Amino acid sequence: MQIVIIGAGVIGLATAWRTAAGGAAVTLVDPAPASGASSVAAGMLTPVSELTYGEEPLLRLGLASRDRYGAFVAELEELTGLETGYRTDGIIEVAFDSDDLRHLDDLRRFQEDLGIPAEALTGRECRRLEPMLAPGVRGGLLAPEDGSVDPRRLTPALLAACDRLGVRLVRRRAERVVVEDDAAAGVGLDDGTVIRADRVLLAAGPWSGDIGGLPPGTVPPVRPVKGQVIRLRTRAPFLRRSTRGLVRGSSVYLVPRADGEIVLGATQEELGFDTRVTAGGLWELLRDARELLPGITELEFAEVTAGLRPGSPDNAPVMGPTALPGLLVGTGHFRNGILLTPVSADILSAMLLDGPVPEVAGPFAPDRFSPEVSA
Repeated sequence: MQIVIIGAGVIGLATAWRTAAGGAAVTLVDPAPASGASSVAAGMLTPVSELTYGEEPLLRLGLASRDRYGAFVAELEELTGLETGYRTDGIIEVAFDSDDLRHLDDLRRFQEDLGIPAEALTGRECRRLEPMLAPGVRGGLLAPEDGSVDPRRLTPALLAACDRLGVRLVRRRAERVVVEDDAAAGVGLDDGTVIRADRVLLAAGPWSGDIGGLPPGTVPPVRPVKGQVIRLRTRAPFLRRSTRGLVRGSSVYLVPRADGEIVLGATQEELGFDTRVTAGGLWELLRDARELLPGITELEFAEVTAGLRPGSPDNAPVMGPTALPGLLVGTGHFRNGILLTPVSADILSAMLLDGPVPEVAGPFAPDRFSPEVSA
């Protein structure tokens, strides 16, 4: 079977690896592999810490993916000899004031109702776990089974895995899906080349709706959501584990790496395809982080970046066959692309290869946005 995947972000790369391992001939099309949101993301694996009311199906998908991560990275690291920065030391979420603490307490009760462990912490217990936290931190939660991975290590490892399995990488822009006999038959590139395919997977993040050649409404709407991220460095120990904070209702997170890097993020801005780094965005991140960790202003500044997350109308992934035979989509992962990589690769590769699809995929089919289903 000939498979073409448009988009070599983390979802496209992982799916290409799994699909090639299943015996298909896979071609990846992307002018700049692993350079989009995947290169900006902090890599928190937090289905519990990211939990939002009314998103139970997304929570189950996130838990399934988090629980796959250990085996996923072990196989990847063994195949390639490359490390991914995978960590399983839990995540602490802390509250700056009493209103923030009430929000975390409501979240803890909701998690308990769903059978998900989360340990409530006093302010003193938070500081015992993370001594650099401000004395005024009111309390928090510990999600002991959450963790993190370094996307800037994960994506090179996935590229290497694809290479090991014979995946063909074409560094061109996909302009259109070739449609013949009312079915997807390949991909047309910006240089006029056509790559024939039995099936096409569109995994181009927020650019998934820009592909030409498709009947109107074939691809569900996906919008870009900007996120600005700061990278800091320290030689002395500063954080032991990933830390999320609520500061007067605003969310901020810090993710430590083994090499002394600390990733601070992230803004959430609905500004279209705007990737400018702004003074206001960085100021907000540093302001809130300083409330929780006053010593952060002493750390070395290393880098600022901005990326575009793909957001669907309900901010949940869109994975599965479209109304056009032979065309599948894998996009809309929004803030959870890194977390959802293992389970998304399992789901999409199974669909491409006609294998058994994990049950957790059900709520994320593209047709959920069709007028008939919405009605």
